[in-house]
Amino acid sequence: MIKNYFEKQFELRYFEMNEFGVASSTTILTLLEETAADHCYSINHSLYQLAEQNVGWVLISGILQMERYPNYKEKITIKTWLSKYSTIKGYRENIIYDEQNNIIGRAKGLWIFFDIYRRRPIQIFDDIIEKWSLCNEESIEHNISKKIKAVEKSDYELKVKVNRYDTDMIKHVNNIRYLQWVIESVPEEIIENYYLYSIDGRFIAEAHYGQTLILLTKNDTKDNSFIHSIKVEGTDKVCATAKTIWKKIEKRTHNKRYK
Repeated sequence: MIKNYFEKQFELRYFEMNEFGVASSTTILTLLEETAADHCYSINHSLYQLAEQNVGWVLISGILQMERYPNYKEKITIKTWLSKYSTIKGYRENIIYDEQNNIIGRAKGLWIFFDIYRRRPIQIFDDIIEKWSLCNEESIEHNISKKIKAVEKSDYELKVKVNRYDTDMIKHVNNIRYLQWVIESVPEEIIENYYLYSIDGRFIAEAHYGQTLILLTKNDTKDNSFIHSIKVEGTDKVCATAKTIWKKIEKRTHNKRYK
């Protein structure tokens, strides 16, 4: 039984839809981050209050797995909790429910508590751990600490320039922007006929405003799955690695559920 959780309901809006009339994967990640931010706010340690102390939360690894994406005007509920802590990091669990209380998605993230000025992890405040507490239940059984090997020889490449709107209050590229770029690097035939079932990512080094990044994508051993790396152009610095799995879209009628 899940205990010590926080939940938030959302009604999906028009601009959060993709071309097929369902929520985009970046929308889901945005709503997960919004729920986590509200969880911080609920214990009087909002992200802005933390930023005033030059600290914040940084995602270093995570997985998102979606059975289906919600429709326009559909209401969903995200339930989130912390399953485990160490001195400097915590595992955040998430389950996404539809209006009939069916589970349509799951996510897990490993977050570190971060000194923004010194650019290094610090000890989580005792008050945060006390107020959030924890629940040992896991939303998804998956090892998000396991290394994803960087792509050396790619099948597809994409070059992007980091603009100001790509960065967040920690002053580095936000993980949601990485997902957008990863999707852009996938072949058009996949985008047109498949949906993103899961993305498993590792955030290794920071990328900043003004840098140019190279996205390297290669076909994985399984059908419709890919391995991705994001590197700083002209260097060997790998900022992120990921694995994506895509499933066939069965229905393409706007605002109809598909699997």
